[in-house]
Amino acid sequence: MGYLWMILAGAFLVNGVPHLSAGLRGEAFPTPFATPPARGLSSPRTNMLWGSGNLAVGIVLARAGWPMLAPGVALACAAIGWLLLGWYLAGHFRAVRAERARRD
Repeated sequence: MGYLWMILAGAFLVNGVPHLSAGLRGEAFPTPFATPPARGLSSPRTNMLWGSGNLAVGIVLARAGWPMLAPGVALACAAIGWLLLGWYLAGHFRAVRAERARRD
């Protein structure tokens, strides 16, 4: 079970980065709460809250999974989750920006 918690922790942690970054810069960015979900833009404050929530969940999951695994294994599992979701998000947000650029 520790493997799963750490993979999910990495995924939540990486998802918090773009939302916090956009929110703290005062920029709109897609969230699940936008219209359409994950494609429309949400306010900077919504992004700051969504990013903070993702980081909090990631920390809770990491605290749950870390004691079950050797430290190197725990970090490797978190890195796998980080890289897998990060790879997906990079492609998703690239497509969202391209779609927005075509419309504008």
